[in-house]
Amino acid sequence: MNPKLEFIFRRRSVRKYTDQPVNEETLMDLLEAAMAAPSAVAKDPWNFILVTKRATLNQLTEFMPNAQMLKQAPAAIFVCGDIKRAHGELESYLLQDCSAAIQNILLAATAVGLGSCWLGVHPRPERMAGVRKVFHLPEGIIPVSGIALGYPAEQPEPRTRFRPAYVHRETW
Repeated sequence: MNPKLEFIFRRRSVRKYTDQPVNEETLMDLLEAAMAAPSAVAKDPWNFILVTKRATLNQLTEFMPNAQMLKQAPAAIFVCGDIKRAHGELESYLLQDCSAAIQNILLAATAVGLGSCWLGVHPRPERMAGVRKVFHLPEGIIPVSGIALGYPAEQPEPRTRFRPAYVHRETW
């Protein structure tokens, strides 16, 4: 692993957090990093919902079975896209743009000492409906994912999942 890329290899899904809150400045840093992501034709269709209220974090676990760490995480960011702002109003571009922003949040969280875990919402209808209801999303706003955030209570080892067999040169 190239040591210059260590922060990428150190980014791992963290599911156990301390009870230390994440301060507002750090959350804003993560959002600034998110909005530095590339976006098709610079349309920036993303929107972000910051969640720090314990009741809301717990409520989200009712319809997101793989998000139980939210019961412990002190914060989360939910990423949604506005279909009207997506390039060509196409869902595929919206999903790509939001995914780039999500990855920036995950890497920025690692860089500032936070743990994070990407929580899939789209395309699961029950999860999308739950997020829509909890956050009162307006028409045309598509929930893409959530990100659990907090100071890690565990430190997974850095790793890569590089597989030479997945690399093709010039043709398949």
